[in-house]
Amino acid sequence: MNEIKSNRIQSIDLLKGLVMVIMALDHTRDYFHNGSFLIDPTDPEKTNLALFFTRWITHYCAPAFSFLAGISAWLAGRNKTTKQLSSFLLLRGAWLIFIELTIINFAWRFDIHFQSVALQVIWSLGISMIILSALIHLQPKYILLFSVAVITGHHLLAYLDLSKGILWSIIHQQGVFEILKGHSVRVIYPIIPWIGVMSLGYFLGSCYNKNIDPAGRQKLFTIIGACCIALFVIIRLLNQYGNAHHWKVYDGILPTLYSFFNPSKYPPSLTYLLMTLGPVFLFLGTAEKMKGKGVDFFVVFGRVPFFYYIIHIYMIHLLAMVLAQLTGFGWQAMILKGFVSNSPGLVGYGVDLWMVYLIWIAIVLLLYPLCKKFSVYKLNHKEKWWVSYL
Repeated sequence: MNEIKSNRIQSIDLLKGLVMVIMALDHTRDYFHNGSFLIDPTDPEKTNLALFFTRWITHYCAPAFSFLAGISAWLAGRNKTTKQLSSFLLLRGAWLIFIELTIINFAWRFDIHFQSVALQVIWSLGISMIILSALIHLQPKYILLFSVAVITGHHLLAYLDLSKGILWSIIHQQGVFEILKGHSVRVIYPIIPWIGVMSLGYFLGSCYNKNIDPAGRQKLFTIIGACCIALFVIIRLLNQYGNAHHWKVYDGILPTLYSFFNPSKYPPSLTYLLMTLGPVFLFLGTAEKMKGKGVDFFVVFGRVPFFYYIIHIYMIHLLAMVLAQLTGFGWQAMILKGFVSNSPGLVGYGVDLWMVYLIWIAIVLLLYPLCKKFSVYKLNHKEKWWVSYL
């Protein structure tokens, strides 16, 4: 089947594709690196430059996902009424939550009993879309006000003396809760401040209106990106508000830099969001004219991010089962009750970091033809309602 021309914005798909590929690196490290069972890759006193960078670069993925999902929501609404877009976001958000609780949680563990269910990035995107389905009925200026207030002010919630139950965890704080005997829910991505990141993306999606001068949009995004990075440095240096994890000075320069550039991700601190969203804005402000085979390669993944997300977890986990079998641990060791790095039966399993990179590259190359084929299918079958949900 021949590929047809798409009216999608290539710079957005390019950024999506880049972060999807980078994300796979961290997940490959989780399932294959022998150090996953020994040290925290961001621990300044135990990590090294290669390991720290491997983990640190993937910090950019979740903020980019959430922000770009907001932009995509605005783009999806160009040919819809507000009511139609609200219904679409509500249904898509519910769909994402359902997939997170079932297909994706099974992919991480291969545990048919679902003894541990994690609410991670897809859950976060889903619940944020549901909330966004209500927010889009507000005037744009109020959406912007809400977004900025949530992103900059959510640290104030830490001062509230509230019950630390599951509802509070879903709203603001990580937590693990036993729902039934032997079955727990782990909240990894609370709602706040992720909904603010998505709603900010929705507000700025209007910058892609056809009557907006591209040069003006690029300049605006570049300025915002530079300001975010400058604010990150200033607020991080002050080491007070906006820093859930304070950095400290170590004996060596590198450990100190590791500490400085490792703001809290769970939940995301203000400095974490500034550090990650700043380069996202800079990229969007400079990438619109990028062309070439490399761009075309990453754009393929960016056009089918949800499809890619699901199959990449299954592929990584299945290959990890093969390695476990070949190295004497047995494939059954990869049927997990929790995270792979917290599985005592796998201590001693894994390969060196350079091998992790080779496996990661191989996985991405194996996924490319599948994503390419599905991308073409989506472009040629826009009339099929279900393709917009994958």
